[in-house]
Amino acid sequence: MVSSEYERRIAARFATFDQDGNGYIDRQDFNTAAKALLAEFAVAARSDRGQALYGGAEALWQGMAGIADRDGDQRITREEFVTAAVKRLRDNPERFAEIARPFLHAALAVADADGDGAVTVADTARALTALGVPGATARAVADELDTDGDGKVGEAEAVPAFARWFTVPE
Repeated sequence: MVSSEYERRIAARFATFDQDGNGYIDRQDFNTAAKALLAEFAVAARSDRGQALYGGAEALWQGMAGIADRDGDQRITREEFVTAAVKRLRDNPERFAEIARPFLHAALAVADADGDGAVTVADTARALTALGVPGATARAVADELDTDGDGKVGEAEAVPAFARWFTVPE
């Protein structure tokens, strides 16, 4: 039996994806997230990095919709989201990591000021804040993502952490 605490935590994840707060997740929420990141880091939407981010957002939307949108209406309700997390992704977090990888790869590239393949902890916090994570939480999460203590966050740290965040154990 799934605990109500587990469902509460997963429902909180829903709120993070529902960028416009209209009660469901759709393609526009992912475009809004991409637009916010591009604005935060002053990257043009028509640039290679901007286009990669929009492509990654679309891939993440398609992957999530394929898992969670049970009625095919191109919207994921809170109930569909919780059901997908509880029944489909909890047992296979690697699947979610692979769905999220293109978006995370592109998001890191947008925030990577010096192009070295990793983002400073401060810029990671900026990215999280742009995506709607409250400032203090964003800073704490960015610090935790820097697992090797080098002051930077790379794809090898971000992708599995994102999958763990979404597929939080019961």
